[in-house]
Amino acid sequence: MRVALIQHRHAGDTTRNLATAASAVAAAAAEGARLVVLAELHSGPYFCQVETPAEFDRAETIPGPTSDALGHLARQHGVVLVGSLFERRAPGLFHNTAVVFERDGTLVGTYRKMHIPDDPGYYEKYYFTPGDLGFHPIQTSVGRLGVLVCWDQWYPEAARLMALAGAEMLIYPTAIGWDPNDTDEEQARQHDAWVTVQRGHAVANNLPVLACNRVGFEADPSGVSAGASFWGSSFVTGPQGEFLARAGAAEPEILYADIEPGRTELVRRQWPFLRDRRIDAYEGLLRRFID
Repeated sequence: MRVALIQHRHAGDTTRNLATAASAVAAAAAEGARLVVLAELHSGPYFCQVETPAEFDRAETIPGPTSDALGHLARQHGVVLVGSLFERRAPGLFHNTAVVFERDGTLVGTYRKMHIPDDPGYYEKYYFTPGDLGFHPIQTSVGRLGVLVCWDQWYPEAARLMALAGAEMLIYPTAIGWDPNDTDEEQARQHDAWVTVQRGHAVANNLPVLACNRVGFEADPSGVSAGASFWGSSFVTGPQGEFLARAGAAEPEILYADIEPGRTELVRRQWPFLRDRRIDAYEGLLRRFID
């Protein structure tokens, strides 16, 4: 099954970003992709570099203009499409939400980002309420998609719960980058950790992993920090963590990979991690810390 990841650069405004997405989805479908994944918050800039009340004006309801546009793209090109948007759920209540559309354009599922960071340049707790939909795969014609979002990718618990609920692949729309002031060595450590932890989720759960990141430099509107250099490097692994495809770190790209849907079953027969879990001994995982 061919999949495509759309590694994008912010194009300046919502209209141009959605036009870029439309062109990329069309190209991916023409290359035989049945599943297309867009990066986190792909219709606008990464606005969480600052805490500004006016940025809440970017949020949309679901359904709304962006979700309608994405549904149209899925239907027009006959692909399952995973998108991402800033959801306005109610006055004063907002989420970072992934949306999944079937080939006929129907919205078949949503996932609200569960883990919300609050770091210099990533002030997401100001904007996003933690998700309340849990870790439930979304059934589509290309399989059960375990959709998570960005900061979720550092948490093995999230990946495991998706796997235990029957996910057939893990999908991470992402917006992560370097602080331009960090040393080359520190940037390399961060990048390697990001790749390694997600490959670990693939191995530990015997599932393909699709990580789709944005790319390019985005200035801090406040001028306080040096901005963010999103490192791209989108990738797809198989269920043993093997790389199936990797994108570059500097430019927009449509990344293609071919996934074998039956390979998880074969790998789990050799590495029966789910069989050997000691579910009688893991109660400590429900605690913040074991003093």
